[in-house]
Amino acid sequence: MDSKEIILEIKDLRAGIEGKQILKGINLTIRAGEIHAIMGPNGAGKSTLASVLAGRDGYEVLGGTAIYNGEDLLDKAPEVRAREGVFLAFQYPIEIPGVTTTNFLKTAVNAARKHIGLDDIDPSSFLTMMREKMKLVEIDQKLASRSLNEGFSGGEKKRNEIFQMAMLDPKLAILDETDSGLDIDALRIVANGVNKLHTDKNAFLVITHYQRLLDYIVPDFVHVLSDGKIVKSGGKDLALELEEKGYDWIKNEEALQA
Repeated sequence: MDSKEIILEIKDLRAGIEGKQILKGINLTIRAGEIHAIMGPNGAGKSTLASVLAGRDGYEVLGGTAIYNGEDLLDKAPEVRAREGVFLAFQYPIEIPGVTTTNFLKTAVNAARKHIGLDDIDPSSFLTMMREKMKLVEIDQKLASRSLNEGFSGGEKKRNEIFQMAMLDPKLAILDETDSGLDIDALRIVANGVNKLHTDKNAFLVITHYQRLLDYIVPDFVHVLSDGKIVKSGGKDLALELEEKGYDWIKNEEALQA
């Protein structure tokens, strides 16, 4: 029996948006130290799963449970989930004009500290931490003084997301198609940042459409999502098989089993 701490346990999770059911019974257990990859065709429900776990507006939970750190995740407000260590890296990071990355992160870090009863971080310690994390994820210090994501290239936005993750040190990091639109160099830098941040105390849920990200971030488990359900699970070899055979292979296999 696996003795590693269970960080997230999802049972029969069903959810939708605007009256349409998209998730139709997700079952998934993520333990400390693990990297799980969710793959699947467009419309399978990958981003919906990420959004529901993060508590994004507009998504309705229709049934099932998601237990995070032994507590009901779905019952918590989005900001509480974030303060308790759930981080979502968006597929399309938003821009916030007038708010610098530095001020945004200082507010977020202090909110997380306050949630566990700590005082605000002092300015000197905050700047030291910023410099360390910037070096870790190979991000230009100039970006921190600019408005959050405003005028950033796609690659800069994704690197900035990983930088935010480094600063917040989440227990569960959900990466929603972070590789989307990245060239090889940016992909390598983002993946290296994730690998450096991965420890035996945290866990990652990496959502991707393509196998190439998994050349850089090696998952412990790969799950195929199709029509709102996980229909197949395996190791990294499963991702390679999908790359070779395509998602229709999974659908055909399902049809044969039906």
